[in-house]
Amino acid sequence: MTALRQRKGSRGKDPGPSVQNLKPDCGFSWWTILCVMTGSIVGISLGLLCCIYVATLHENDLWFSNIKEVEREISFRTECGLYYSYYKQMLKAPSIQQGLYELIHDNTTESKRTINMLQRMNIYQEVFLGILYRILPIQTYLEPIYFYIYTVFALQTVYVIALFITSWLLSDSWLAGALSGVWYILNRLDTTRVEFTISLRENWSIPFFALQVAAITCYLRPQLKPIHQRVVLWLVFVSTFCFCLTWQFNQFVLLVQALIIFTLDCLDFLTAEQVVSLYLMQVLSLLLVWLLQFCNSMILGSLVLSFIVSALFIKHFQMGLKTGGFVIRVGKLALHTLLVLTLTFTINYSAKKILQLKSDEHIFKFIKAKFGFGATRDFDASLYLCEEAFGLLPLDTFERLAGTVLLYPYLCTLSVLFILLLLVVLSNLSMNGSGQASREKEDRTFRMRPDIAYNLLHTVFFGLLAFSTMRMKYLWTGHMCAFAAFGVCGKEVWSLYLRVLHCNTKTTMRLIRYSVPIVILAFLYYKFWPRLMEEISELREFYDPDTVELMEWIR
Repeated sequence: MTALRQRKGSRGKDPGPSVQNLKPDCGFSWWTILCVMTGSIVGISLGLLCCIYVATLHENDLWFSNIKEVEREISFRTECGLYYSYYKQMLKAPSIQQGLYELIHDNTTESKRTINMLQRMNIYQEVFLGILYRILPIQTYLEPIYFYIYTVFALQTVYVIALFITSWLLSDSWLAGALSGVWYILNRLDTTRVEFTISLRENWSIPFFALQVAAITCYLRPQLKPIHQRVVLWLVFVSTFCFCLTWQFNQFVLLVQALIIFTLDCLDFLTAEQVVSLYLMQVLSLLLVWLLQFCNSMILGSLVLSFIVSALFIKHFQMGLKTGGFVIRVGKLALHTLLVLTLTFTINYSAKKILQLKSDEHIFKFIKAKFGFGATRDFDASLYLCEEAFGLLPLDTFERLAGTVLLYPYLCTLSVLFILLLLVVLSNLSMNGSGQASREKEDRTFRMRPDIAYNLLHTVFFGLLAFSTMRMKYLWTGHMCAFAAFGVCGKEVWSLYLRVLHCNTKTTMRLIRYSVPIVILAFLYYKFWPRLMEEISELREFYDPDTVELMEWIR
């Protein structure tokens, strides 16, 4: 029988052990499949549980199934009723084409003016749902208003699953996903307000933003195959596009994200290909939304587009940015940042002059007045300043987050990883040239994965945004759950603690990574399950007879 054996005197590897190692690999693959299936079931279950939870709260708070149609519509607060009216308009139109025509030539929203609502406001979700309800054979057993609210509640399933995936990818443990989902549900007062402000744009868009963050986390994982990168990039594009299409604040959120990518690029955490790809996904999404919104000039005049164009332009022409010693590199980065910011404001100013764009001036006046750079007499900016939602984040938010044991692991993870990030940055900037960087990369004392670095800066940047503007906390608190769960179940933080204690063994690491989240989950179940049952059992009823009488008289 023919056989292969090792040549005498050679240094090649013996094929014998590699053949014997096939059994453990095969066993590991089956274990991986089992873990993936279990994690997927848990993630989907938590998402559905969150959806059912908020839907039950909405029903119990209003007795929605028992009140009249006019009362249901009155229950949509503030601008929520306006958004819902466009959904009704699509349903009542004689045809889909006529409904679209009436929205494009709307003469009822503003007095004595005909405007294009698809250009003026982000209402494509209402248009899509209206068309979908007319096409699907569900009219006989599902009322239009239920189809609308159930769709919004179903997006909470997407949101929880996205957080589940993010923490799972960061920690390589689905227990982290379970912990993030449970924390999201228990901190409902600070993570979402969907049950009483159903139609708000953020309730449509933030789930897609969370999905985009999960896709970016996957894209930045080390050793991802090219074909997987392309698939994940496509998911980044689709989720970014859906996010941009459903919320008018998309350009400001993407600007914060572009600043995160820019920072990671400057500090040597991302490759040039990754940076360009992520920038392009943002640009393509915004341009597609620009087309769908009938060439909305506000998008072309957005600060994020000007910033991305400037960053890519300066990056292309400023050669040798990542060469030289520490002092030289810091100087180059400072010059690079100054050039990018200068070109950004130049392009943005020129674009607004050419497009004669003034529709977003009140936002910048609001920001200027909010941070004490001068008073404003602009009505819209003053209105924002009077709104509590646009004020600073209340301190009682942290008391609630601490009550669910979310704040403490979050702060521990944030502080430890931020210190590690600074050490890695110093190490990166101290390397002289890309050639030496590639040789020394494997021998670094301090290392940090790109996906972890991105999520760290993501929670820092959006945390600062939440501190400055309370309404923006919903962009931060959901990701906060995923980041804290990663800290509890991930190897990075625990390995540093165990090194200090001189007991960093695989057995100890595995024991801690699995036991700590289980203990936390058991504690949360013991403490909060009775409260959730009590909250769900509390029944109220919508009661506003004066408004109902007025609406019926108007009809």
